[in-house]
Amino acid sequence: MIARDSFQAIDGVEIAWRETGQGRPLLLIHGFMSEADTNWIKYGHAAALANAGYRVIMPDLRAHGLSAKPHDPAHYPRDILADDQFALLAHLGITDYDLGGYSLGGRTVSRMLARGAAPGRAVISGMGLEGLTQTGNRGAHFRNVFDNLGQHEKGSVAWMAEAFLKTTGGDPVALRYILDTFVDTPVAEIARWTLPVAVICGEQDDDNGLAADLAALLQNGKLFTVPGNHMSAVTKTELGQAFVAALTGDRW
Repeated sequence: MIARDSFQAIDGVEIAWRETGQGRPLLLIHGFMSEADTNWIKYGHAAALANAGYRVIMPDLRAHGLSAKPHDPAHYPRDILADDQFALLAHLGITDYDLGGYSLGGRTVSRMLARGAAPGRAVISGMGLEGLTQTGNRGAHFRNVFDNLGQHEKGSVAWMAEAFLKTTGGDPVALRYILDTFVDTPVAEIARWTLPVAVICGEQDDDNGLAADLAALLQNGKLFTVPGNHMSAVTKTELGQAFVAALTGDRW
């Protein structure tokens, strides 16, 4: 069973979340232009984690899914996505939890850790080192996507991104503002983290840099590879299985 609810963030923006399962809370954050249903529910990852004993809490980031999509740039300050997750945890009264995210969700996990989040374990998925330390590179790619909608060469990376936007019914105006919220996490900051951090990435996914470089930098990092590229890995049952293994297996 998937429950749905929402709350108001600090600036009044309505943030929706879904949850399933009972047990230890796990905050699970989806990727850019996606939403909780596509990233976590549709392909069974949330169910796998719920069956492993988690209360899986899956917000829709602002400008995504069931959450509000304001067109006022004032609602997109730097690091607001991390702010929203801290606010959701406070709203739910949760202080002891695990934390995971895919792509932009993984980047949001990194921002939370940089700002003092203290989960028991964390998962950064669909993300390499460059995607955390040099966010402008990926931001430039998506600005090109949004600024040239309907003009991308068929089969190109930008064309495929636009196709995904259409599939999820995304709001390109609101989503473009999300790019302004990105904050780099310095290499030195990442190297300071002492908690176990799993890095889970598709074998053909280097969209955000190399996952192996990120895992090697972390004091207690461990790399898990799954089939697929940045888009297709989400559709593979192995992704959910890797999350379960990383979060419930022996600590490393």
